[in-house]
Amino acid sequence: MSRNRQNSPEKKKVYFDFTLLFLIVVLLGFGMVMLYSTSSYEAYDKFGDSMYYLKRQLRSILLGVVAMIILARIDYHKLKKFATASYVLSFILCAAVPFIGVEINNSKRWLGVGSLTFQPSEIAKIAAILFFAMMICKISGQLKRIKTLIIMIAFALPVVAVVAASNLSTAIIIFGIVVVMAFIASPKVWHFLAIALLFVGIGVVFITTKGYRAERIDIWLDPEAHEKGYQTVQGLYAIGSGGLFGKGLGESMQKLGYVPEAQNDMIFSIICEELGLFGAVCVLLLFVLLLWRFMVIANNADDLFGSMIAVGIMAHIALQVILNVAVVTNTIPNTGIILPFISYGGTSVIFLLAEMGLALSVSRGIKL
Repeated sequence: MSRNRQNSPEKKKVYFDFTLLFLIVVLLGFGMVMLYSTSSYEAYDKFGDSMYYLKRQLRSILLGVVAMIILARIDYHKLKKFATASYVLSFILCAAVPFIGVEINNSKRWLGVGSLTFQPSEIAKIAAILFFAMMICKISGQLKRIKTLIIMIAFALPVVAVVAASNLSTAIIIFGIVVVMAFIASPKVWHFLAIALLFVGIGVVFITTKGYRAERIDIWLDPEAHEKGYQTVQGLYAIGSGGLFGKGLGESMQKLGYVPEAQNDMIFSIICEELGLFGAVCVLLLFVLLLWRFMVIANNADDLFGSMIAVGIMAHIALQVILNVAVVTNTIPNTGIILPFISYGGTSVIFLLAEMGLALSVSRGIKL
């Protein structure tokens, strides 16, 4: 008996990050509660159905969960051969937006297929993560040279440029994802300082040469003096009136038509008003825990490709949360960035959950 046990192959243990899955479920559940609380008044006023936004978001979440399950069960190594094709396709789709895009709320950021619309820029985020993870694997030995870093960042510029034409905030996030991935993979910190100074200068020129972008700076500096600063001012009123523990769930006054499109970019201000500073800190802690799980997966991934996928997803979530909170608190100019898993947005939540599927797939490759 003992000899048979010694000769029998040891059963392979498969790791799965249930902590990450639990955090995703908690964020989605909290997001649904806050979305209904924030949007019910406007939904009833516009559509005669207080659950209008909630139903549409639930439909997108279900599609996203299906995508997450499928990707979590696929070996992420198989996706490497599709990385270049997905990146090229995302560029083509983003480039098509100015010509055949659908305009919603005075912004042309969507493509339409029948009655369905989607944002190609969301596809570009996940495509960039896969493409640059694959690229870093191929040139990992040369990343100590600044020339290699510049070439890598140059590959990001075509997608960043076409996205920036209609959605500057998403372009910043995509570029930030690439820079963070390159920074983690490269041993030379000073290279990034030089590149950062270069692109800060380019960014200043880019912003000041467009009238509406320069106008956003003026609104940011003194929102009360501009009509377009109304949303920012009302959002700050909501944050200030929440106090330490808030007015209570569902008791917000600012969501009753005072904060425009509160269920989108400004939902964090309603969280602050209803749940107070305590609730806002709890939400931010959930995101910190989420980032911690991505760090664990990146550090223990089976190979560099998986590690870079986890780093790219971590960079995406971190940048989007930081920029959204900074916009809502008027720390930076208003750029129209939603809060992941919580704000209303069909395309966004579908591809966010697809990214979570990628992260779970990488976690399944961890050897115990």
